[in-house]
Amino acid sequence: MAYDPFAQADLFLRELGAQHTAHPGGTLLTHLHRVRARLDAWNARPALQLAGLCHAFYGTDGFPQPLLALDRRAELAAAIGEEAEAIVHLYASCDREATYPALATPGGAFRDRFTGGTRTPGPSARRDFAELTAANELDIAAEDPTFRDRHGPALLTLLTPFRPLLSEPAWQDCVSVLGSSTQRHGP
Repeated sequence: MAYDPFAQADLFLRELGAQHTAHPGGTLLTHLHRVRARLDAWNARPALQLAGLCHAFYGTDGFPQPLLALDRRAELAAAIGEEAEAIVHLYASCDREATYPALATPGGAFRDRFTGGTRTPGPSARRDFAELTAANELDIAAEDPTFRDRHGPALLTLLTPFRPLLSEPAWQDCVSVLGSSTQRHGP
């Protein structure tokens, strides 16, 4: 039987209780699977899809409830591969307030919320981060009409500067999901 990193990631998430962790739109596990499915629909490569499925392992700036301590990164890397784990770590480490404004700017600083330090991810890492950010935010907006109505215009404003980093399917999904709330509320 061939090794299936998606099945291994799902098993690991379940072992850590993701199916019992509340999250907007249901449980954390259902959210993570929807994020992965959205990335798949955008034709993201497997490593980015795996990162989407696992993006909350270390917690995030918006959901600071880690399933796994940072000193256990090697365990996640063994399950999903080093490339996918590196994307998960980058996503989890982001200080959003400090990083988002310059994310699409080549050479823009990326602040690490774990260390307080800054770094400059390359173009590929920035694209992965932007795509995962969009998939995560769009999942919540698509699942919760009240959230979408309340925050959709602000999310579209947030994601619009990321457009150069997003694939065309990702950007079209942003417009499709968030554009309807903008039309109701104006620009």
